[in-house]
Amino acid sequence: MTAAPAPRRFDEDAQAAQRVVAALTEAFSAKVVGQEHLRESLLIGLLTGGHVLLESVPGLAKTTAARVIAEAIDGQFRRIQCTPDLLPSDIIGTQIYDAATASFVTQLGPVHANIVLLDEINRSSAKTQSAMLEAMEERQTTIAGTVYPIPEPFLVIATQNPVDQEGTYELSEAQTDRFLLKEIVRYPSPEQEVEVLTRRDAGLYDRDRATTPVASLDDIRRLQRVARDVYMSRDLMLYASRLVGVTRDAANYLPSQVARLIEYGASPRATIALCTSARALAVLSGRNHVLPGDIADLAHRVVAHRVILGFEAASAGVTADVVIDAALRAVRVP
Repeated sequence: MTAAPAPRRFDEDAQAAQRVVAALTEAFSAKVVGQEHLRESLLIGLLTGGHVLLESVPGLAKTTAARVIAEAIDGQFRRIQCTPDLLPSDIIGTQIYDAATASFVTQLGPVHANIVLLDEINRSSAKTQSAMLEAMEERQTTIAGTVYPIPEPFLVIATQNPVDQEGTYELSEAQTDRFLLKEIVRYPSPEQEVEVLTRRDAGLYDRDRATTPVASLDDIRRLQRVARDVYMSRDLMLYASRLVGVTRDAANYLPSQVARLIEYGASPRATIALCTSARALAVLSGRNHVLPGDIADLAHRVVAHRVILGFEAASAGVTADVVIDAALRAVRVP
C-alpha cells in the first residue's frame, strides 16, 4: 500500500470543518437519542451532495433526525408524505392560472428545498418516483419547458417501511441507484429508550421549539470542498474498485453458495460512491486522508442496495449484506 502523505496541519477550511462537524453532532444528539449511525449517514450525504435511503419500521426518529439536521444548518426543510395518488406536480411544482393577471404563474413544488424528506417513498407510484430522478441527479426540475435549479446544498432523505407492503411500489433499480447510501435504522437499546422517556418527562421534546442553527449553508459548502480535497491513495481506490468488482465477477471470487445468489453486480457508480463517501467519513473522523477501515465501514451502506439478487436469495430470505460480507473477506486489505 502506498503510504499516506506525511501528516500536516489542517488548513483553515479543514479546521473550521471540524468545528462545524462537532456543532452538528451536538445539535443532533440534543434532539435524537442514539442513532449515531443515522447521524453519520446524513452528514455524509450533506458532505458529498448525495442522497440517503432509510429503511425501518415507523417510530425510530427518522423525520426528527432530518428536521434537526435541516434546522441546524439553517436550511429549508420540506416533508412529502408519499401516497399512491401523489402526482409528479405535487413534488416538482406546476403552473397555476392567475385570474387577476389572466396568465399562468409557476408554483415551485416542495422538492425546491435544501433538505427534502420523502416519507414512505415506496407508497408513491412509479411515475411519481421517476419525477424525482431529474431533481436528484440533475439538481433541477422542468415545468412547462422551463428549467428551475434546486437550491444547494441539496439532500433527499427517503424512507421506506419494510414491513407493510400492501399498496406499495418497489423502487426501480435506476431509482435505488440514485441514493448514495442506504441506512437500515435499528431499534434503540433499552437504555436509550429510557433516555427518550426521561427527556419527554422533562419537557425536552417540544415540537414547536426548533433547533438553533449551529452552522450555515456556506459552512456546508465549505465542508463539501474539504471532503473533495481529502487524500485517497491509488491503492485504496483499487481496493474499493475490487470490492465492487467482486459482485460482478462473483463466480471467480466468492463461495459458490454466495455467488449463485447474485443476478447482477454493482455498477462503477458504486465505486465512485464508495470513494466519495470514504472521503466524507474521513472528514467526520477528523482526518485529511482515507483509511482502509473507512471503505470497509461504508461497504454495506453504499454497495448492498446496488446488488440485485435472484429468486433463490429472495425465497431464502437472504439479503445483499451476505454478499458484501463475503466480498470483504475475499479482497485483500491494502
